[in-house]
Amino acid sequence: MGKRLVPALGLFVLSPLAGEFLLGNLPVTALPALIVLAPLYGGGALLIRELARRRGAGWPGMVLLAVAYGVVEEGLLTRSLFDPHFAGMDLASYAWLPGVGVSAWWTTFVLGGVHAAGSVLAPIAVMEALVPSRAEEPWLGRPGLVVAGVLYALGAAATALNPDAYRAPAGQLAAAAVTAALLTALALRRHRPAATLAEQAQGQERERERERAQEQGPERAQAQEQERAAERARGQAPGRAVKRAPGAGAVLGLTLVAGLAFWLAALTIDVLRAWPAVAANLALYGAAYALVARWARRTGWGAAQRFALGAGWMLTYAWHSFPQPPALPATPAVDLAGNVAFAAAAVVLLAVAWSRVRSAHGAEETATL
Repeated sequence: MGKRLVPALGLFVLSPLAGEFLLGNLPVTALPALIVLAPLYGGGALLIRELARRRGAGWPGMVLLAVAYGVVEEGLLTRSLFDPHFAGMDLASYAWLPGVGVSAWWTTFVLGGVHAAGSVLAPIAVMEALVPSRAEEPWLGRPGLVVAGVLYALGAAATALNPDAYRAPAGQLAAAAVTAALLTALALRRHRPAATLAEQAQGQERERERERAQEQGPERAQAQEQERAAERARGQAPGRAVKRAPGAGAVLGLTLVAGLAFWLAALTIDVLRAWPAVAANLALYGAAYALVARWARRTGWGAAQRFALGAGWMLTYAWHSFPQPPALPATPAVDLAGNVAFAAAAVVLLAVAWSRVRSAHGAEETATL
């Protein structure tokens, strides 16, 4: 039982550490804030992963749930989406939409690259890499799922009850709640298990092969069947050229480039201006999702590439912590020491995760020999 809960507990802690401390938003002296941040961030990340895995929603479902999580936190709890002066910023000057009452830049920035990618998806990818044999199965039973839900509710309540939080109009709160509910429903709509889909596709292909064999002479049909069997043995769709997914190194490099582009747009927004930054964020999200979805359908895509996506975003957070001023007071020396410590810990964690992914991949190859 204890070993079974280790990855769940790891995600519970890693999510807030990555989302606030590795990012550089909070200094090391704010670690006691984990009492609230762990239930909010960690409980939310656990619920997202467990629900997606139980429903067979996979990573597309987790992406939608992660965005819904961001809408709840920033729309209903901190209400930063509607606060024109959140954290001392003049968000009304950054692509403000008067009829909606939100900053288009802040919305695209905080919901996508910050909450969805940094607080939820990257920690999940890294924790799954640490336990590759259990990466695609639930980590919690029903009691554990209930506990995660209760913890998340407590963290959410503690955040929402902050007396200094912005008081948004009821209409805006309702819109945020409906948006989060729609995203959740879309993510958790009934999915057919991947194995069932694969079996159905294989059955349809075999039926087509039998029909073609009946239309041709026995010798020609036998020769074509042998060709198709050889192609399947090589992991190739019959009659089609093999398109392999890029390796983990290439995926890691492209993720680091995407992270650099994302944060440069944010750090230079006063030069770039808000609407170009909004366009850059949306283009980056769309291109990244389309590219990863395309790669994931190719031969060779697996745990190593998924880990590379999460590792790339966590390493992006690590370098970002150094130019990022902390939201709470801290001396430059303390801030630097904390950034170095969290960055070093992240590198060690990623190295351990990579070694386990490689070991699991090697064991799979040996088993097929």
